[in-house]
Amino acid sequence: MTSATLHEAGGDAPPLQLQALREQMRALGAGPTHRHRVLRLWSQARPQDSGRRRLQDFMPARLREALPALLAQWQALAALQATHPGADGSARLLIGLHDAQTIESVLLPKGGLCVSTQVGCAVGCVFCMTGRGGLTRQLGSAEIVAQVALARTLRPVNKVVFMGMGEPAHNLDNVIEAIELLGDEGGVAHKKLVVSTVGDTRVFDRLLRARVRPALALSLHSTDPQRRAALLPRAARIEPRELVELGERYARATGHPIQYQWTLLDGVNDGQDECAAIVALLRGKFAMLNLIPYNTVEGAGFARTPATRAHAMARWLHAQGVLTTLRQSAGQDVDAGCGQLRSRSSHPPATRVVEIRSLGGV
Repeated sequence: MTSATLHEAGGDAPPLQLQALREQMRALGAGPTHRHRVLRLWSQARPQDSGRRRLQDFMPARLREALPALLAQWQALAALQATHPGADGSARLLIGLHDAQTIESVLLPKGGLCVSTQVGCAVGCVFCMTGRGGLTRQLGSAEIVAQVALARTLRPVNKVVFMGMGEPAHNLDNVIEAIELLGDEGGVAHKKLVVSTVGDTRVFDRLLRARVRPALALSLHSTDPQRRAALLPRAARIEPRELVELGERYARATGHPIQYQWTLLDGVNDGQDECAAIVALLRGKFAMLNLIPYNTVEGAGFARTPATRAHAMARWLHAQGVLTTLRQSAGQDVDAGCGQLRSRSSHPPATRVVEIRSLGGV
């Protein structure tokens, strides 16, 4: 694929992958060292003439002459359409893709970036805006890395979390390619690459065999299989206990503790029954539990657990031997929950009330 045809396929063409970028450079006479260098500087948002050596002293003339147009194409893989800064130092980014689709990334305080892996999502988590619209298409590995390159033009990024729009387990080939580039050319420490997933047995095996093995964040949200299935209706049917066992093996093999994600929903998964079951599941594990205040989604029928109860829950779990943090979700003042900006920019939210308390919630 040449530089002239990178965007011409359109329609139902496969998502744009890093291999296409390498092939562009190969066609212009670039060797492995040249390709590595160009991708490294692009993914780190650094000028291509960085360093002591002049480009004309080592780079093939055809590649050097084509580089400005090439980089312009790559920058267009993730084009900034809107920025919504939050009071906590976060910033929500609406990003346009080459086919007029949009996704979201979130700049997090302290050098973090949350990236998307799909346009939409097929899991259908009932408390998530992204899940309400279904899956439109996969993101290619080049489009994932392009989000990082874009964010680094705005501020330094030293941690990348795959927690934005989409389910990484459903796009593993592209996610792993992006992780490997970010952990190599992109200069991100492996333990600061974090993949969030609702759980799929393929994830654990594939990531253990990858050259760069990221940390994992597993979306748990409930210890009760029936309640969890209602909250995550199209997630792989893995019992919470089996999911924790798989996570524990991955954590021990990689040296990265598992982060268990738990979105706090008032009257649904914040009762004493869940607390006792969390202790039974997680005490003694190489893991930490992140309690996350719910980012309100209009019409979803859920409310955030009151702050006093959330703090009490975190303290009680910690006292029972479960390492627990109560997260302050970044950008709550600008609705930074996944898919909210994209949805609001395209159409108003539809009313959708889901009743889960009948499944044994408190």
